[in-house]
Amino acid sequence: MIRPDLAAVVLAAGFSRRMGAFKPLLPFGGTSILQQIVWTMRNAGVGTLRVVVGSNAHLVIPILDRDSVPWVMNEQYAEGMYSSVQTGVQDLPTAVAAFFLMPGDMPLVRGETLARLIAEWDERPGGILYPCHAGRRGHPPLIAGTYIPEILRETPPGGLRTLLGRHATEAREIPCDDPGILQDLDTPDAYQESLRRMRPA
Repeated sequence: MIRPDLAAVVLAAGFSRRMGAFKPLLPFGGTSILQQIVWTMRNAGVGTLRVVVGSNAHLVIPILDRDSVPWVMNEQYAEGMYSSVQTGVQDLPTAVAAFFLMPGDMPLVRGETLARLIAEWDERPGGILYPCHAGRRGHPPLIAGTYIPEILRETPPGGLRTLLGRHATEAREIPCDDPGILQDLDTPDAYQESLRRMRPA
């Protein structure tokens, strides 16, 4: 079931300096890292997608357009990730009740994890839902749309982590049997390890 009330903001605007290659477009299981993330979100029923582009936008946009994936340009991408968060959430429709915030280098997150978070949200809407594995919080959190005005209003030291930390009493940790929520692909070694662990789409 497609859920237009649920969104995903996928962050794909960074420089990928540590990788030495542009991470979102690296090959991954017959597709690319970014396309795998988009597929997982769509397959989970997330009805509203926004991919935030910046660095190498000229390479990413044609692929997103071909796949009919909505994107938004962060002109200030050099200022860091929080500027991309703000760009993405600002472009979401007002009817969105909650959004996943998804780094563009985590293609191993399982669709079952997204489904689990959505089910928890439907049971008790509101707040911030963090997927957890082995006692550690991972990505993507599912964040209530009610936080968007606060996200847009300021740029706190420490970025989104600081802002959401103010609402710790409104957060819930959702256990998930998914090590992929902890596996970002920052380095060539991490990328190669992800290819070894890749699950068939």
